[in-house]
Amino acid sequence: MRPAHLFTVMFRPARWGVRLRSAVLSMLVMTAALLIVAAALLWTLKESLESGAASESSARAEQISVALAEDAPAELDPILFVSTGNTLATQIVDSAGTIVRASPGAPATPLTDARPAPGQRVDLGRQELDASIGDYWIVAQGVATDTGTYVVIVGSFQEPTEDTLKLAAVALAVTIPIIVGVVGLATYLLVGIAFKPVESIRRRVSAISSADLSERVPVPTTEDEIGRLAVTMNEMLARLQAGQLAQQGFVGDASHELRSPLATIIATLELADSRRTGLGQELVADTLLPEARRMQQLVDDLLLLATADERGLHPHRIDVDLDDVVHQEARRVRDLVLASDGAVTVRADCPPLRISADLGQVTRLLRNLLENAVRHARQEVLVQARPLGRSVEITVADDGPGIPAPDRQRVLRRFVRLDTDRARSGGGSGLGLAIVAEIAQAHGGTVSIDRSASGGALVIVRLPADQEQAADAETGRTSVDQGDSASS
Repeated sequence: MRPAHLFTVMFRPARWGVRLRSAVLSMLVMTAALLIVAAALLWTLKESLESGAASESSARAEQISVALAEDAPAELDPILFVSTGNTLATQIVDSAGTIVRASPGAPATPLTDARPAPGQRVDLGRQELDASIGDYWIVAQGVATDTGTYVVIVGSFQEPTEDTLKLAAVALAVTIPIIVGVVGLATYLLVGIAFKPVESIRRRVSAISSADLSERVPVPTTEDEIGRLAVTMNEMLARLQAGQLAQQGFVGDASHELRSPLATIIATLELADSRRTGLGQELVADTLLPEARRMQQLVDDLLLLATADERGLHPHRIDVDLDDVVHQEARRVRDLVLASDGAVTVRADCPPLRISADLGQVTRLLRNLLENAVRHARQEVLVQARPLGRSVEITVADDGPGIPAPDRQRVLRRFVRLDTDRARSGGGSGLGLAIVAEIAQAHGGTVSIDRSASGGALVIVRLPADQEQAADAETGRTSVDQGDSASS
């Protein structure tokens, strides 16, 4: 890193990395904590030293006062005037203010002008005397004897206390920056070590290309945020891989479905062109129009699903007479069956029902369900609708082979057909039930598949009856599993 750039980064905290921010923050916190501890330590040490000086001075003053009550000042034991500890200075002052006895090295003048009454002891605390004498912690006690009244003055020299405090302060001033620096460096290094798994994840993700999404990031053995991040990244990669496979399958299936009608139309046109003859009405009606309509239906289905993936279906809700839609679609499918010489009976059973829904989408839902049922039924298809609390339930049952239980969720996905071959006679494009699921989900409803009373398939659609309930259902519903549909 260039020095100029390093200087810019150091003085712009917004550009600091996590490691540097963590190190600086830990140093600030440690500095504040150590300063508080140092202040408390120095204050405690000062109080302890001064308390010791006061206790020592009071004890010496008491000893001399007791001895002075029995002996004259000149007759007192010299040991009472020996300087010990913090270099005690002892003086006995008479009522005239004259020093009648003093310890060796004591000042020539009284340490204080205080003259307590006999039997009274006064703790005068720290007294700042002139520079030649220094500072003393002074205790004065009055004593009445047969020879007169005296004042015992005992002073504890405070220079050692100040030296001790200065030494402690210097030691703390030197030690605190070292501790703060060590903590900052340790934090910087430890955060770097902690982020090594993240760096491994980053390198692995940067090496994964869209051509191969089977790679996974390493998952640390620790059960912490980084481990959960790795698991989440792997789950995301799995979804991306599934989406990629679904997209590839979607493109392959769409191409396959479009190839068949296009091939039929092209072959028919090439045959007519090679024979130099016009297209007969029978050829147009029996071959070209059915294939063109099939291709148009497939394109419409693909566009609807693409719209659902891109921005959702967003139903335009109005009041819909569901019974009218059910009977209308049943008649339409019934007419188609009769036109194709089919033997399937289509029956509808629906009392007057009104729901808040998109008319076009609900019509498309019923049409897909009925066409799918007629395609697989042997003799009969029954469509019913009934109120169910604040919802309505639409069921379409047939007497065909039914759908095995393991496949009942899978057939709601796109391009899923249970026929083993993909001939036109085997089934539709595999988009009908997927569109039903999309429309139901857009309305806040659900789709499920069961076994009908006659052994065939029973498709159950539940839709909210009003717009308010639809909004509640949209918020709290469990979406129908459509697997790879979201990425197609």
